[in-house]
Amino acid sequence: MTSWAGRTATDIAAAVREKRVTPREVVAEHLERIARLDGRIGAFRKVRAEAALAEADEVAARADLAELPLAGVPLAVKDNLAVRGEAHRDGSAATPDTPADADHVTVARLRAAGAVVVGLTNVPELCIFGTTEGVHGTARNPWDTARNAGGSSGGSAAAVAAGLVPIALGNDGMGSLRIPAANCGLVTIKPGFGVVPAGIGNGDWFGMSENGPLATSVEDARLMLSVLAETGFESAAERSSYRIAVSVRSPLAGVSVTKPYTNAVREAAGLLAGAGHQPRPAEPPYPMSLSVTSLQHWTAGTAVDAAGLDPALLARRTRVHAAIGRRFLGAVRGGDSRDRLRARLTPFFAEHDVLLAPALARRSPKAGPWHERGWLRNVLVNTNYSPLTPPWNLTGWPAMSVPFGTLPSGAPCAVQLVGRPGSEAVLLEVAQQLETLRPWQRTAPLD
Repeated sequence: MTSWAGRTATDIAAAVREKRVTPREVVAEHLERIARLDGRIGAFRKVRAEAALAEADEVAARADLAELPLAGVPLAVKDNLAVRGEAHRDGSAATPDTPADADHVTVARLRAAGAVVVGLTNVPELCIFGTTEGVHGTARNPWDTARNAGGSSGGSAAAVAAGLVPIALGNDGMGSLRIPAANCGLVTIKPGFGVVPAGIGNGDWFGMSENGPLATSVEDARLMLSVLAETGFESAAERSSYRIAVSVRSPLAGVSVTKPYTNAVREAAGLLAGAGHQPRPAEPPYPMSLSVTSLQHWTAGTAVDAAGLDPALLARRTRVHAAIGRRFLGAVRGGDSRDRLRARLTPFFAEHDVLLAPALARRSPKAGPWHERGWLRNVLVNTNYSPLTPPWNLTGWPAMSVPFGTLPSGAPCAVQLVGRPGSEAVLLEVAQQLETLRPWQRTAPLD
């Protein structure tokens, strides 16, 4: 019997469209795998077993089944986006346990394309931190379960890396797609501002947060992004060589990048040079003020999301984060620091088509009760292992995390690709070439 767990969304959808398998059979197999393995992983807050099987039957009965790009594909949704009939708790005990009346627009688009929502995935409280743990559980890296999956889309990433679903929906406000994708060996893309509908929390962290895919292949990431954006992302066939800036330096002073991640960048640059691209060392002109700008926007976004929630039900690190952010609200709402950052970096991307950089500075911290630890300890850990993602939320430009090689532990390593506004197709093309040149194992060996 054909096993569908661990197969790509593209393969599954083709088989369903051709009636080689039914949506119910595909979903049932993934639900069985979730029941068997998720106790070790902690990817899901809520599994919708009965509802997912019923919805799989509805997909099978659709008159347009043969045209659905995600026909019968099991999907996990990050628990800060509305799924009709389910509460979205945002990783907190302070949020209401009230079922949503309607799907978030991104969920609705994926369902319209034939995807079946099998569950909602764990996140850190209010999706603040780059590790995923809290009152609803801890998401572990399926490649190394002693380590955290990363955050804040940690549950979604863990679900895909464990083969519990082929694709998942997450979002990224300071790296929340790219951090867990890099930890868990997945492909993701944070689209540029306005490409995919946001509607995340109360104001999308001042427009920094974007919804995007988590997948095991570039083809699946491209397919899911196309559904989310309602547009295609095929690159121009006549362009075969890109000017690629290669940088291994952290944007934040005092934070170093460890050798596995710098080596991955240099090896990736060498492969791309052999494929006809033009990589060369070049450092983006990050301002010294970047750390302050990042902290102001990160905390101020939390202050807005925490407004109206019972402080007694929030974790201490969340309360401190929001309290600090309230002091920055005026500066963030009325300031021009993001405009100045874009103006400073725009000339760099006029000279280079793509920035190739480390996805992380070091591997994720050990899994543990980070939500019970102090605010400063959390901030230092997050900053030291993921200093390379926030600049591209502040600019609103597209950025990807792509698996590349392995860490000494055997867990995946990754590189980051960044482009100017509107360059999603270019980033996907370069990522596709890296996937071809250095194929990766798609899911963790858990069985």
